[in-house]
Amino acid sequence: MALSYIKSLRNANFLKEVIQIGGCRTFAVGGGKKKGGKGGGASDAPKASSISKEVKASTVVGANILKDGADPKVLADSEYPDWLWHLLDKRPALSELRRKDLESLPYDDLKRFVKLDTRARIKENNSIRAKN
Repeated sequence: MALSYIKSLRNANFLKEVIQIGGCRTFAVGGGKKKGGKGGGASDAPKASSISKEVKASTVVGANILKDGADPKVLADSEYPDWLWHLLDKRPALSELRRKDLESLPYDDLKRFVKLDTRARIKENNSIRAKN
């Protein structure tokens, strides 16, 4: 049954009818000429922002997700929590944590070691089972 279905799909007329019924949308191939000649003209230049520099410096432009809301204001550094400033700090990799003595690791590094080691063991077990 599957072979007869595939053979029927190969019929070009049938495919054209399905495309017309389904409303499949295609995109035009670049056959037309661009206005302005060969190179990138004025239309390719980036648009100048209509927002003033003062507004950009005092608000987080584009952070508003509500229809009726406004962009949030930028606060002073002291107004933000301390953990925020450490989000991008480099943390040791699993290989570095394995070289260190586990008894002397701080709690955060020990917690990270357990998480990364468990993840590595799961990946290894999955790859072994996939080969069998």
